[in-house]
Amino acid sequence: MAIITLKHIAELAGVSPTTASRVLNGSDRIPRRDIAERVRRVAEELGYIPNAQAQSLARAKTGLLGIVVHDIADPYFSMIARGIQMASENHSKVTLLASTARTPSGECKAVEMLAARRADAIILVGSRREGNEYNRDNVRLLDSLKRYCDNGGKVAVVGQKLIGDSDYSDIKTLVLPNESLACQLASMLVMSGLQQFFIITGPRGLKTADDRAHGFRRGLSEYNIEPEKIIHTQFSRDGGFNAASQLPESILAEEDRCVFATSDVLAMGLIAGIRERGFDVPKHVKVAGFDDIETLRDFYPALSTARLPLGNIGIAAVNLALREEGLMTTDRSISGDIIIRQSTYR
Repeated sequence: MAIITLKHIAELAGVSPTTASRVLNGSDRIPRRDIAERVRRVAEELGYIPNAQAQSLARAKTGLLGIVVHDIADPYFSMIARGIQMASENHSKVTLLASTARTPSGECKAVEMLAARRADAIILVGSRREGNEYNRDNVRLLDSLKRYCDNGGKVAVVGQKLIGDSDYSDIKTLVLPNESLACQLASMLVMSGLQQFFIITGPRGLKTADDRAHGFRRGLSEYNIEPEKIIHTQFSRDGGFNAASQLPESILAEEDRCVFATSDVLAMGLIAGIRERGFDVPKHVKVAGFDDIETLRDFYPALSTARLPLGNIGIAAVNLALREEGLMTTDRSISGDIIIRQSTYR
């Protein structure tokens, strides 16, 4: 079957190909109403499929919104991405998703790919990485995003400001209360009667994990308590599972001992590792997490955690990214709350 082109539409409608293009590709320069209706009627009868690239040129917009996350298999990122996608659909945007394997170099490649495809906006979701080994990629990422903004792109970053970005106003940041919520969680656990704490967190230099660990330590310090040990591991389920083997057996049979994992995914792996060693949560040791991911609905024991409104974070990020398209957000910060469940019961 022959492909239906704009030339066929134009011939049957009795107009020029330029006029047919203006009608079907969304140009601001639309001809008279009767001519436009005739062109659309012919296109519908022939089953014409518009060319997305031609529409982008006519409208000076692609209708694409790029999402860059660290790991789409992690429920934290998938829940935020779902919120972004829902909000994007409400504003006629199609989302393109890139997963970066938690590296700044992966973020650079994703941003450059989305910029080359002329995405209207890019939303970065994920922790910043600090350290000499990441300096070059952090500079490259910031430079790529500045160049993208200078060419009309919009950027929103979820979590923390980009490293090195002190005064570039076109890159907007949606701040998450990682440190303050972790501090509140520590305070509530101490007030529940727990006295000794371990912290399982991600690799050094992972800003989100560092902020949460620091906030938890700050909450403990208000009661003159210091964590017994801080264990750094992969920021993943397997990292939590492996960290369980580093917990001294002496702490796994005390009523008032608690391990704080800086993400729910870490906590879930940790609990699996504790069970592998023949101990029980919360009978032998208490465990708390952070995020309140959707997966916890079916997890046992029910996990105490610091809750972030992950879906709403995605919606707020879209509002921030598309701020010049009539979508405004009045608040660039997100609030959360503390949920105490069975995993820390005494």
